[in-house]
Amino acid sequence: MNFGIKGKRALVTGSTAGIGYAIAKALAAEGACVTINGRTEARVAQAIADLKQEIPDASVAGISLDLGTASGCQTLIKQLPEVDILVNNLGIFEPKPFEQIPDEDWLRFFEVNVLSGVRLARHYMGGMRARNWGRILFISSESALQIPAEMIHYGMTKTAQLAVARGLAETLAGTGVTVNSVLPGPTASEGVENFVAQLATSQGVDTATVEREFFSTARPSSLLKRFATTDEVAAMAAYLCSKQASATTGAAVRVDGGVVRAIA
Repeated sequence: MNFGIKGKRALVTGSTAGIGYAIAKALAAEGACVTINGRTEARVAQAIADLKQEIPDASVAGISLDLGTASGCQTLIKQLPEVDILVNNLGIFEPKPFEQIPDEDWLRFFEVNVLSGVRLARHYMGGMRARNWGRILFISSESALQIPAEMIHYGMTKTAQLAVARGLAETLAGTGVTVNSVLPGPTASEGVENFVAQLATSQGVDTATVEREFFSTARPSSLLKRFATTDEVAAMAAYLCSKQASATTGAAVRVDGGVVRAIA
């Protein structure tokens, strides 16, 4: 299927690895002109090199900035004043007992996971509305609906993203701009793979055993019974950025492997 986004300008935040990189790759494969973002020049350069190796004719550039700060977002906007597709993928997580989460962590998580997307969407939506075409995605999580007890501050930010996305979709009603959220479930991103490998080593078992145990105890409601791949999540994100997805807006689309026990 031709997604009809050839030549569209796309920005994917937090895209040097994991789900963000997979989304950038999927959009580049559809002919979009993709800007990759990460905090260091080395990581951004490596991601660009990797993507061009996978897709030799890809149109890809990079910007190394920390978008978890207001100044970082302002600098990026100066360097990249207009985009047609904005994928707010940047996010952080950290398991921590509720009683040990200080105010500073709550504020830091909110600024990185929520305000980064708010700041960029606030700027880019004007140009999208003027052109009567645009796609804004917030990469949320199944944790937005099933708040994890081991990191409540993270779950709070994922729920907040759903509220922002829906409200922004309402704001842009009747235009050619769609706004949606994507809710991945447990996914084999770079961070998850490293964590699983470390856990397997510490327990003296293989990674497959750790994965089975995780879905048996931590996510027993999963219907997939395995980690999703980043490409599986990216496929949904890329579709929502497509011309064909013009009737999908204001939605929270799950790619959670059935972890959330709901039919809507």
